[in-house]
Amino acid sequence: MAVVVVGAGIAGLACARALTGAGVEVRVVERGRVCGGRLATKRYGGRRTDIGAAYFTAQDDDFVALAARWRDAGLVREWTDTLSVLDPEGAHRTTGPMRWAAPGGLRSLAEDLASGLDVTTGHDVEWIEPGPKVDGVDADAVVLAMPGPQALRVLHPELADARQAVENQVWLPSLAVTLVFPDRSWSDFHGAFVNDHPILQTVFDDGERRGDSAPVLVAHTTADFTEHYVADPTAAADEVETAVRTVLGLTDHATTTHVHRWTYARPSQPGRSPYHLDDQHIGIAGDAWGSPRVETAWTSGTALGRALATRLS
Repeated sequence: MAVVVVGAGIAGLACARALTGAGVEVRVVERGRVCGGRLATKRYGGRRTDIGAAYFTAQDDDFVALAARWRDAGLVREWTDTLSVLDPEGAHRTTGPMRWAAPGGLRSLAEDLASGLDVTTGHDVEWIEPGPKVDGVDADAVVLAMPGPQALRVLHPELADARQAVENQVWLPSLAVTLVFPDRSWSDFHGAFVNDHPILQTVFDDGERRGDSAPVLVAHTTADFTEHYVADPTAAADEVETAVRTVLGLTDHATTTHVHRWTYARPSQPGRSPYHLDDQHIGIAGDAWGSPRVETAWTSGTALGRALATRLS
Protein backbone atom coordinates (compact mmCIF):
# COMPACT_ATOMS: atom_id res chain seq x y z
CA MET A 1 0.00 0.00 0.00
CA ALA A 2 0.94 3.67 -0.18
CA VAL A 3 -0.32 7.11 0.70
CA VAL A 4 -2.51 8.41 -2.12
CA VAL A 5 -2.45 12.16 -2.69
CA VAL A 6 -5.41 13.35 -4.74
CA GLY A 7 -4.57 16.59 -6.50
CA ALA A 8 -1.29 17.69 -8.07
CA GLY A 9 -1.45 21.37 -7.28
CA ILE A 10 1.25 22.89 -5.13
CA ALA A 11 -0.31 21.64 -1.86
CA GLY A 12 -0.56 18.04 -3.04
CA LEU A 13 2.92 18.03 -4.53
CA ALA A 14 4.43 19.63 -1.42
CA CYS A 15 2.74 16.98 0.72
CA ALA A 16 4.00 14.20 -1.52
CA ARG A 17 7.55 15.53 -1.41
CA ALA A 18 7.48 15.75 2.39
CA LEU A 19 6.23 12.17 2.61
CA THR A 20 8.75 10.89 0.08
CA GLY A 21 11.55 12.68 1.91
CA ALA A 22 10.53 10.79 5.05
CA GLY A 23 10.69 7.45 3.23
CA VAL A 24 6.93 6.99 2.78
CA GLU A 25 5.66 5.50 -0.48
CA VAL A 26 3.37 7.97 -2.25
CA ARG A 27 1.18 7.99 -5.33
CA VAL A 28 -0.18 11.27 -6.66
CA VAL A 29 -3.26 11.26 -8.88
CA GLU A 30 -4.54 14.29 -10.75
CA ARG A 31 -7.68 14.53 -12.83
CA GLY A 32 -6.26 17.25 -15.10
CA ARG A 33 -3.91 16.66 -18.00
CA VAL A 34 -1.05 18.47 -16.26
CA CYS A 35 0.16 19.27 -12.76
CA GLY A 36 -0.26 22.68 -11.22
CA GLY A 37 -3.85 23.30 -10.22
CA ARG A 38 -4.26 27.05 -9.83
CA LEU A 39 -0.57 27.47 -10.56
CA ALA A 40 -1.91 27.59 -14.08
CA THR A 41 -0.02 28.58 -17.17
CA LYS A 42 -1.79 28.31 -20.51
CA ARG A 43 -0.34 28.65 -23.99
CA TYR A 44 -2.07 31.13 -26.28
CA GLY A 45 -0.67 31.59 -29.77
CA GLY A 46 2.62 29.98 -28.82
CA ARG A 47 3.13 32.14 -25.71
CA ARG A 48 2.62 31.03 -22.12
CA THR A 49 0.38 33.17 -19.92
CA ASP A 50 -0.22 32.83 -16.19
CA ILE A 51 -3.99 32.64 -15.70
CA GLY A 52 -4.19 31.36 -12.12
CA ALA A 53 -2.00 32.69 -9.32
CA ALA A 54 -0.49 36.03 -10.29
CA TYR A 55 2.74 35.67 -8.28
CA PHE A 56 3.94 34.32 -4.97
CA THR A 57 5.49 35.76 -1.84
CA ALA A 58 7.86 33.98 0.52
CA GLN A 59 8.10 34.45 4.28
CA ASP A 60 8.24 30.94 5.80
CA ASP A 61 11.91 29.97 6.18
CA ASP A 62 11.56 26.69 4.31
CA PHE A 63 9.61 28.30 1.49
CA VAL A 64 12.18 31.11 1.29
CA ALA A 65 14.84 28.45 0.83
CA LEU A 66 12.75 26.80 -1.90
CA ALA A 67 12.30 30.15 -3.66
CA ALA A 68 16.07 30.66 -3.54
CA ARG A 69 16.60 27.23 -5.13
CA TRP A 70 14.10 28.06 -7.86
CA ARG A 71 15.85 31.40 -8.41
CA ASP A 72 19.27 29.76 -8.69
CA ALA A 73 17.80 27.29 -11.20
CA GLY A 74 16.41 30.16 -13.29
CA LEU A 75 12.80 29.17 -12.62
CA VAL A 76 11.79 32.35 -10.78
CA ARG A 77 12.87 35.94 -10.39
CA GLU A 78 12.13 38.72 -7.95
CA TRP A 79 9.48 40.82 -9.69
CA THR A 80 8.22 43.76 -7.65
CA ASP A 81 7.30 44.86 -4.14
CA THR A 82 5.01 47.64 -5.43
CA LEU A 83 1.59 47.33 -7.01
CA SER A 84 -1.13 49.83 -7.81
CA VAL A 85 -4.46 50.19 -6.06
CA LEU A 86 -7.32 51.50 -8.18
CA ASP A 87 -10.49 52.70 -6.50
CA PRO A 88 -13.26 55.24 -7.15
CA GLU A 89 -11.16 57.99 -5.54
CA GLY A 90 -8.23 57.43 -7.90
CA ALA A 91 -5.00 55.45 -8.03
CA HIS A 92 -2.18 55.02 -5.55
CA ARG A 93 0.61 52.58 -4.91
CA THR A 94 1.06 50.04 -2.18
CA THR A 95 4.35 48.51 -1.09
CA GLY A 96 4.51 45.07 0.42
CA PRO A 97 6.60 41.90 0.34
CA MET A 98 8.58 41.02 -2.74
CA ARG A 99 6.43 39.32 -5.36
CA TRP A 100 8.12 36.53 -7.29
CA ALA A 101 7.28 35.59 -10.87
CA ALA A 102 8.28 32.73 -13.16
CA PRO A 103 9.69 33.41 -16.64
CA GLY A 104 8.46 30.00 -17.81
CA GLY A 105 5.09 30.38 -16.11
CA LEU A 106 4.15 29.45 -12.56
CA ARG A 107 3.19 25.93 -13.63
CA SER A 108 6.91 25.30 -14.16
CA LEU A 109 7.22 25.32 -10.36
CA ALA A 110 4.66 22.54 -10.03
CA GLU A 111 6.55 20.58 -12.66
CA ASP A 112 9.72 21.02 -10.61
CA LEU A 113 7.99 19.77 -7.46
CA ALA A 114 6.56 16.79 -9.36
CA SER A 115 9.96 15.71 -10.65
CA GLY A 116 10.82 12.26 -9.29
CA LEU A 117 7.36 11.64 -7.83
CA ASP A 118 4.92 8.94 -8.91
CA VAL A 119 2.31 11.18 -10.54
CA THR A 120 -0.58 10.03 -12.73
CA THR A 121 -2.49 12.73 -14.59
CA GLY A 122 -5.86 12.32 -16.29
CA HIS A 123 -7.06 10.17 -13.36
CA ASP A 124 -10.40 11.17 -11.86
CA VAL A 125 -10.95 9.73 -8.36
CA GLU A 126 -14.62 8.94 -7.82
CA TRP A 127 -14.95 7.68 -4.23
CA ILE A 128 -12.98 7.63 -0.98
CA GLU A 129 -14.33 5.39 1.75
CA PRO A 130 -13.26 4.17 5.20
CA GLY A 131 -10.23 1.91 5.29
CA PRO A 132 -9.19 4.17 3.76
CA LYS A 133 -9.85 3.10 0.20
CA VAL A 134 -9.61 5.04 -3.04
CA ASP A 135 -12.06 3.71 -5.62
CA GLY A 136 -12.03 0.38 -3.80
CA VAL A 137 -8.23 0.10 -3.48
CA ASP A 138 -6.63 0.09 -0.02
CA ALA A 139 -4.27 2.90 0.96
CA ASP A 140 -2.23 3.68 4.06
CA ALA A 141 -3.72 7.17 4.07
CA VAL A 142 -5.41 9.56 1.66
CA VAL A 143 -4.66 13.25 1.22
CA LEU A 144 -7.13 15.52 -0.55
CA ALA A 145 -5.41 18.60 -1.95
CA MET A 146 -8.40 20.37 -3.42
CA PRO A 147 -11.15 22.88 -2.57
CA GLY A 148 -13.65 21.74 0.02
CA PRO A 149 -16.65 21.42 -2.35
CA GLN A 150 -14.64 19.06 -4.56
CA ALA A 151 -13.56 17.01 -1.55
CA LEU A 152 -17.16 16.64 -0.37
CA ARG A 153 -18.15 15.06 -3.67
CA VAL A 154 -15.77 12.12 -3.19
CA LEU A 155 -15.85 11.59 0.58
CA HIS A 156 -18.00 8.71 1.87
CA PRO A 157 -20.66 9.77 4.43
CA GLU A 158 -18.94 7.68 7.11
CA LEU A 159 -15.82 9.85 6.82
CA ALA A 160 -17.57 12.33 9.08
CA ASP A 161 -14.50 14.15 10.45
CA ALA A 162 -13.14 14.92 7.00
CA ARG A 163 -16.51 16.00 5.69
CA GLN A 164 -17.08 18.26 8.68
CA ALA A 165 -13.66 19.86 8.12
CA VAL A 166 -14.62 21.11 4.66
CA GLU A 167 -18.40 21.32 4.55
CA ASN A 168 -18.46 24.96 5.66
CA GLN A 169 -15.81 26.14 3.21
CA VAL A 170 -17.18 28.73 0.80
CA TRP A 171 -15.25 29.23 -2.42
CA LEU A 172 -15.65 32.16 -4.79
CA PRO A 173 -15.52 31.91 -8.60
CA SER A 174 -13.59 34.15 -10.96
CA LEU A 175 -12.85 34.58 -14.64
CA ALA A 176 -9.27 35.00 -15.81
CA VAL A 177 -9.40 37.08 -18.97
CA THR A 178 -6.23 37.35 -21.05
CA LEU A 179 -6.11 40.48 -23.23
CA VAL A 180 -3.54 40.68 -26.02
CA PHE A 181 -2.97 44.22 -27.31
CA PRO A 182 -1.23 45.40 -30.50
CA ASP A 183 1.50 47.11 -28.45
CA ARG A 184 2.35 48.26 -24.93
CA SER A 185 0.42 51.53 -24.67
CA TRP A 186 0.86 51.55 -20.88
CA SER A 187 4.01 52.16 -18.87
CA ASP A 188 5.26 51.93 -15.29
CA PHE A 189 2.60 49.35 -14.46
CA HIS A 190 3.12 45.97 -12.81
CA GLY A 191 -0.41 45.21 -11.75
CA ALA A 192 -3.27 46.52 -9.67
CA PHE A 193 -5.79 45.59 -7.05
CA VAL A 194 -9.12 47.07 -8.14
CA ASN A 195 -11.33 48.06 -5.22
CA ASP A 196 -15.10 48.50 -5.23
CA HIS A 197 -15.45 47.66 -8.91
CA PRO A 198 -18.45 45.72 -10.27
CA ILE A 199 -16.33 43.67 -12.67
CA LEU A 200 -12.62 43.72 -11.86
CA GLN A 201 -10.74 42.41 -8.88
CA THR A 202 -7.16 42.53 -10.20
CA VAL A 203 -5.27 43.33 -13.40
CA PHE A 204 -1.67 42.24 -14.03
CA ASP A 205 0.87 42.93 -16.75
CA ASP A 206 1.80 39.43 -17.83
CA GLY A 207 4.55 40.59 -20.17
CA GLU A 208 6.19 42.60 -17.41
CA ARG A 209 5.97 39.90 -14.75
CA ARG A 210 7.14 37.22 -17.17
CA GLY A 211 9.96 39.43 -18.42
CA ASP A 212 9.30 39.24 -22.17
CA SER A 213 7.50 42.62 -22.45
CA ALA A 214 4.62 41.09 -24.40
CA PRO A 215 1.59 43.45 -24.58
CA VAL A 216 -0.56 41.10 -22.50
CA LEU A 217 -2.76 41.92 -19.53
CA VAL A 218 -4.59 39.36 -17.38
CA ALA A 219 -7.69 40.48 -15.50
CA HIS A 220 -9.48 38.54 -12.76
CA THR A 221 -13.13 39.28 -12.16
CA THR A 222 -15.22 39.61 -9.03
CA ALA A 223 -17.32 36.69 -7.81
CA ASP A 224 -20.60 38.57 -8.31
CA PHE A 225 -19.80 39.38 -11.93
CA THR A 226 -18.58 35.85 -12.60
CA GLU A 227 -21.86 34.33 -11.41
CA HIS A 228 -23.63 35.88 -14.41
CA TYR A 229 -21.33 34.04 -16.84
CA VAL A 230 -21.02 30.58 -15.35
CA ALA A 231 -22.79 28.96 -18.31
CA ASP A 232 -20.94 30.93 -21.00
CA PRO A 233 -17.72 32.52 -19.69
CA THR A 234 -16.56 33.70 -23.12
CA ALA A 235 -19.56 36.02 -23.31
CA ALA A 236 -17.94 38.18 -20.62
CA ALA A 237 -14.90 39.08 -22.71
CA ASP A 238 -16.15 42.40 -24.12
CA GLU A 239 -17.33 43.72 -20.76
CA VAL A 240 -14.06 42.80 -19.09
CA GLU A 241 -12.00 44.39 -21.86
CA THR A 242 -14.00 47.61 -21.63
CA ALA A 243 -13.55 47.69 -17.86
CA VAL A 244 -9.78 47.17 -18.14
CA ARG A 245 -9.39 49.82 -20.80
CA THR A 246 -11.41 52.25 -18.69
CA VAL A 247 -9.55 51.80 -15.40
CA LEU A 248 -6.15 51.95 -17.13
CA GLY A 249 -7.06 54.70 -19.58
CA LEU A 250 -6.22 52.66 -22.68
CA THR A 251 -7.43 53.71 -26.11
CA ASP A 252 -6.34 50.64 -28.05
CA HIS A 253 -8.61 47.62 -28.26
CA ALA A 254 -7.32 44.14 -27.55
CA THR A 255 -6.63 42.12 -30.66
CA THR A 256 -7.35 38.81 -28.91
CA THR A 257 -9.12 37.78 -25.72
CA HIS A 258 -9.16 34.45 -23.93
CA VAL A 259 -11.43 33.58 -20.99
CA HIS A 260 -10.86 30.86 -18.40
CA ARG A 261 -13.41 30.14 -15.68
CA TRP A 262 -12.27 29.24 -12.19
CA THR A 263 -15.24 27.73 -10.37
CA TYR A 264 -13.22 27.61 -7.15
CA ALA A 265 -10.84 30.54 -7.47
CA ARG A 266 -10.31 31.36 -3.82
CA PRO A 267 -11.76 30.63 -0.38
CA SER A 268 -13.95 33.38 1.05
CA GLN A 269 -12.33 33.20 4.49
CA PRO A 270 -8.90 32.10 5.71
CA GLY A 271 -8.80 28.81 7.57
CA ARG A 272 -7.85 28.54 11.22
CA SER A 273 -5.72 25.38 11.01
CA PRO A 274 -2.78 24.56 8.73
CA TYR A 275 -4.37 21.28 7.58
CA HIS A 276 -6.79 18.51 8.54
CA LEU A 277 -5.70 15.03 9.60
CA ASP A 278 -8.08 12.63 11.36
CA ASP A 279 -8.00 9.21 12.96
CA GLN A 280 -9.24 7.57 9.75
CA HIS A 281 -6.04 8.67 8.01
CA ILE A 282 -7.74 11.25 5.82
CA GLY A 283 -5.77 14.46 5.36
CA ILE A 284 -6.80 17.69 3.64
CA ALA A 285 -4.49 20.54 2.68
CA GLY A 286 -4.42 23.64 0.52
CA ASP A 287 -4.63 27.41 0.56
CA ALA A 288 -8.01 27.33 2.31
CA TRP A 289 -6.08 26.34 5.45
CA GLY A 290 -4.79 29.85 6.08
CA SER A 291 -4.62 33.02 3.99
CA PRO A 292 -5.19 32.17 0.30
CA ARG A 293 -1.66 32.33 -1.06
CA VAL A 294 0.69 30.07 -2.99
CA GLU A 295 2.93 29.94 0.06
CA THR A 296 0.00 28.87 2.25
CA ALA A 297 -0.76 25.95 -0.06
CA TRP A 298 2.87 24.83 0.05
CA THR A 299 3.23 25.17 3.83
CA SER A 300 -0.11 23.43 4.38
CA GLY A 301 0.85 20.47 2.20
CA THR A 302 4.35 20.27 3.68
CA ALA A 303 3.11 20.37 7.28
CA LEU A 304 0.49 17.71 6.57
CA GLY A 305 3.08 15.50 4.87
CA ARG A 306 5.41 15.73 7.83
CA ALA A 307 2.64 15.04 10.34
CA LEU A 308 1.38 12.07 8.36
CA ALA A 309 4.88 10.65 7.97
CA THR A 310 5.35 10.83 11.74
CA ARG A 311 2.05 9.09 12.34
CA LEU A 312 2.72 6.30 9.86
CA SER A 313 6.18 5.67 11.27
